[in-house]
Amino acid sequence: MEEKLWYLKQANLFEQLSPEELARVESRSRVQVFPRKGIVYLPNDSGHSVFLLTSGRIRLYHVTSEGKETVLTFIEPGEIFGELSLFGQAQREEFAEAMEKSTIVRIPGDEMQQLMTDRPQIVLQVTRLMGLRRQRMERRLKALLFRSNRDRLVYLLLELGAKYGKTCPEGLNLGIRLSHQDMASMIGSTRETVTVLLGELQYARSLIVKRRQIILTNLEQLANVLDEVTPEVERLIENSARRAQQSTTPQQQPFAKRRIPE
Repeated sequence: MEEKLWYLKQANLFEQLSPEELARVESRSRVQVFPRKGIVYLPNDSGHSVFLLTSGRIRLYHVTSEGKETVLTFIEPGEIFGELSLFGQAQREEFAEAMEKSTIVRIPGDEMQQLMTDRPQIVLQVTRLMGLRRQRMERRLKALLFRSNRDRLVYLLLELGAKYGKTCPEGLNLGIRLSHQDMASMIGSTRETVTVLLGELQYARSLIVKRRQIILTNLEQLANVLDEVTPEVERLIENSARRAQQSTTPQQQPFAKRRIPE
């Protein structure tokens, strides 16, 4: 019981709730732990709950009639998912699968709807979350159109670097472990093609491939493959250039690339 309450208190979405409201939500919620590759829900499952991820990572994806997976997005700790049930979706439309051991709080949909009635700011937060996810998916869809597999992969690597990247002595560690098949599912390609392209990029010294780990060693070289980058990627490259300037002279020119509007 105390565990559920702690999880709810850590979520930004619930930080303004009163102790009484938190206790009410906690009393009706259920904590579940899923192993790696555990299925949280399937298409056509009942959509009467909302999920809060407290640890681990969840991926949402579709499977085409030909059996190909298309990754929609990743869910990080502190985020809710399955929120479309709050807006009339009676059944799930996608798969939700744990990428690693994950802990989830399942909150009844009617309880969330009551909170949204009592606390209008929660409606704004949920709507904003949905908008940001849609924006990311639309950007990825645009990146897939009329681009080569190489360009799609580079776009994905930079996108992941901007969101999850961690600086390391060799460059920027992506900070998220994905298989070649995972990446292929995100760019509409095949595992074999992704493996070959990563090998080519490593040969060009743009990155280093380790066991389910990728380090981007030359962000600007990767970005130059694309005709435009997102604002997040542009900031990532500028920050990387500033760090490089601290240890080199003369001054380097700032990165300039047409970017995708925010």
